Amino acid sequence: MKEKRIRGIAASPGIAIGPVYRYEPTLVRVEAETCQDVSAELARLETALAEARQELRLLAEQASKSVGPNEAAIFSAHEVFLQDPELLQQVQQRIRQRQSAAFAWQEGFRYYIHQLGAIQDEYLQARVLDLEDVAQRVLRHLTGQSEQSLQLSTPAVIVARELTPSALVRCPRELVLALCTAQGGPTSHVAILARALGVPAVVGLGESATALRSGQVVIVDGEQGLIVAEPGEGELTLYRQRRLRLQEQAKRAEQSRLQPACTRDGHSYPVRANIQAPEEVAEARACGAEGIGLLRTEFLFLERSQAPTEDEQLEIYRAIIEAMRPAPVVIRTFDIGGDKPAPYLSLPSESNPFLGVRGVRLGLKYPALLRTQLRALLRAGAGHELRILFPMVSSYEEAEALRQLTRAVQEELRQQGQPLAERIELGIMIEVPAAALLTEAFAEVVDFFSLGTNDLTQYTLAADRTNESTAPLADPFHPAVLRLLQLTIEAAHRRQRRVEICGELAAEPLAIPLLLGLGIDELSMVPRAIPGCKQVIRRWAESEARQIALHALQMRTAAEVRSYLRACSPDELTAKEDGGSEAERA
Repeated sequence: MKEKRIRGIAASPGIAIGPVYRYEPTLVRVEAETCQDVSAELARLETALAEARQELRLLAEQASKSVGPNEAAIFSAHEVFLQDPELLQQVQQRIRQRQSAAFAWQEGFRYYIHQLGAIQDEYLQARVLDLEDVAQRVLRHLTGQSEQSLQLSTPAVIVARELTPSALVRCPRELVLALCTAQGGPTSHVAILARALGVPAVVGLGESATALRSGQVVIVDGEQGLIVAEPGEGELTLYRQRRLRLQEQAKRAEQSRLQPACTRDGHSYPVRANIQAPEEVAEARACGAEGIGLLRTEFLFLERSQAPTEDEQLEIYRAIIEAMRPAPVVIRTFDIGGDKPAPYLSLPSESNPFLGVRGVRLGLKYPALLRTQLRALLRAGAGHELRILFPMVSSYEEAEALRQLTRAVQEELRQQGQPLAERIELGIMIEVPAAALLTEAFAEVVDFFSLGTNDLTQYTLAADRTNESTAPLADPFHPAVLRLLQLTIEAAHRRQRRVEICGELAAEPLAIPLLLGLGIDELSMVPRAIPGCKQVIRRWAESEARQIALHALQMRTAAEVRSYLRACSPDELTAKEDGGSEAERA
């Protein structure tokens, strides 16, 4: 067979070479059936739910030992679905209408899955797979069918339409070379598990995945989102050499992860961590994070029946701030609404949630919700320097309103005699072109800026990065995106404001000299990327990086920018044709 290159979405870095194992489990489906004994069917449902909960707890224990406590929380989230009162009420109502427990459960879940599946958003698409996994788990108990496991006997590259976290956790780690799925995105739970395990993963392959057959030898490049099927000897040799270089480089980076990141000409750059749960603080510190550059607080607001209380939030924020002390912690207010619905708000569905009521738009529409979070943040920051970051700001009026609301909450707490943070910095995310263009005006009312390159890229290029058809267009190396970064940084610096970057571009080794040359002040990324990022920074001189940025800004296409950066970069950061970057696993 002639060598074939298949593109997907990069989900977990690394290079793997090995045979394909196609995983095609049969889904449980039940036909419409009635019941005579409603009480018996309700009891059958309760038994199946109890058995499923017990299964999930065992999986959480297994995941905690083999992967880590953060990833084990995936199965706790699955258990939450089994306790959803609306869902259970609907299923029980169907049984009372004399549907069998199995059919009532299947149809009750089908509505939720259909609603989420209609929305093209990476967070919700990840939750669709979770819902399907939970639905199947209970259906198996109701129908007496056993779960189909991954039957691996030798190391292989797993190829599937989709892969559930439970299937992956039960598979011996040493047999999994890489993961390739037709569906899913980089924030799916399987992608999260793959990164935690250090397994290369490419997702969103679509119909191209059908071209991969069991036993076929493939190369999986998890950094570039590339699969090479039936590679020739020349290609195999190149990738084996690159894999060896990356192994050696990762080892050196790991050894120096706790050291600061200084360029060859003596300029130091703080490298911080993006986290989204308290349990990730320990990992951030272990990886060498010099603080938290982005604490996403959505975990407190989603997948629950009511909003978190002030005291509940206070306890968590205070614990994270204390755990990172004296390093700074940047806490972003909730980015929910639109594409990340919170059931307790009863928000109307939106035809285009990416352009809907989300982030601070929702916070200003429901000020009591935002006020409660600000109270908790200000109280948690007592005795510390507090950095609050607001998402999805697109107008000066929003920024001014957020500053005024924060001041009002401060005064309210003072009058109540509550201890609160006195040293406060307010920042906004630069996620939409309008915010980038107004950076200098925003500098009148905020203290720092954080570049969210994931959203900035897709809003600038009108390309959904979670859609397999348009994801290749959402390239952060596009000259238009780079010029917005330049504009933001230069405008902020004219007003003596700091600019950090917390998007995925910050962890891309190929981009680091470009970001340094543009004048970025701080970088923040997933913890596992920190050692490698620091190692790359140490290879460059700031003067070299400035020249690289000047040249890159003159280019016309993302491909030209990437090609130029590859030519400038050390050998271990490049690969034949497709470009390469540091990876964490062979």
